[in-house]
Amino acid sequence: MTRTFVSHWKKALTANYEQTIAWRRHLHQYPEASYEERETARFVADHLISFGIDIQRGVGGQGVVGVIQNGEGPVVTLRADMDALNMQDEKDCAYRSKVPGVMHACGHDGHTAVLLSVAKVLAEHRDNWSGEIRFLFQPAEEVSPGGAQAMIGDGAIEGVDSMYGVHLWTPLQAGVIATRTGPMMAAVDDFFLTIYGKGGHGGMPHACIDAVVVGAALVQQLQTIVSRNVSPLQPAVVSVGSLQAGMTQNVIADHAILKGTIRSFDSTTRKLLRERFEKVVEHTCAMYEAHYELEYRVGYPALINDGAEAARVMRVAEACFGADKVQEAEMIMPAEDFAYYLKKVPGCFVLVGAGNGEEARFPHHHPKFDLVESSMLTAGELLLTLALDALQDTI
Repeated sequence: MTRTFVSHWKKALTANYEQTIAWRRHLHQYPEASYEERETARFVADHLISFGIDIQRGVGGQGVVGVIQNGEGPVVTLRADMDALNMQDEKDCAYRSKVPGVMHACGHDGHTAVLLSVAKVLAEHRDNWSGEIRFLFQPAEEVSPGGAQAMIGDGAIEGVDSMYGVHLWTPLQAGVIATRTGPMMAAVDDFFLTIYGKGGHGGMPHACIDAVVVGAALVQQLQTIVSRNVSPLQPAVVSVGSLQAGMTQNVIADHAILKGTIRSFDSTTRKLLRERFEKVVEHTCAMYEAHYELEYRVGYPALINDGAEAARVMRVAEACFGADKVQEAEMIMPAEDFAYYLKKVPGCFVLVGAGNGEEARFPHHHPKFDLVESSMLTAGELLLTLALDALQDTI
């Protein structure tokens, strides 16, 4: 990959940069939560049509697939997620969300704008490449079971040779590219547990089964699963995110609700975590003579990058941005349903730095989340050059 090659495509993307920002800010002001991305999907589809790209609507729900078929060659797919989160936007900026209780707090508006820009440039310059490129605009990444499985079920990746996705990532400084071979993001399971005790007067606890005490004991006991059952060499997390019980100071609570998440990277550890979780719940509740109901939701699998495709990303990123801007990503506990695509097709998921320690310093899923918009140009250049490199099959 020559510098002239890289420069040509960067120039084309840069010419569309202000439009990319405008698209992102529009989407940021009008976010739609998971499974409700109707207007976002219409926005995407209308623009793809205006670029002269064939589209399919309603793929996997609200998903949109754009296809440029341009002669013989491999089939390469690029993916962006479109959904926002159910939370209030607390930023003070001109493009703050106008939808109460819904905001783009994870960068999906940026992902969508980036992929629209890449699609536009590739459509305008289709004489310079051959093969097939698909653009997957996916709904519902944030909420399990997610949109990836549904899009796969509707045939979105049939015949695909390789696939790539990016996440604009504020923990990394803008301009940095990070990925890794093998496991990169965790598998996620969630639990919803209701404990049933026996309520009564706060001054007569001996006549009750205190659901608060049972819940508190469980919070403590569940922390021993990772520390005493999982190998110290295997990353794992058991987190209780919510414990709700009782209404007032002098009444023993008759029930308690615990909600939380369990994360891991390999199937053996994932199975062990569930088994130990269920045993701890069963025996702790039995010890206090409480009953319980448990909903254990099996979520996304671990995201595992293909080795050859991760090597391609590193090589392409170094050619585009320089070796000093490319690093091996750490294994991280957030989950991503891009993992489902990688179980079917060789590919790679990449973190693109989007933070600056100033206005873009807040973590993902924070009510003041924002990103460095120039990171969209970096992400676009990476996706575009990855697609063209894969079409040339130069691994």
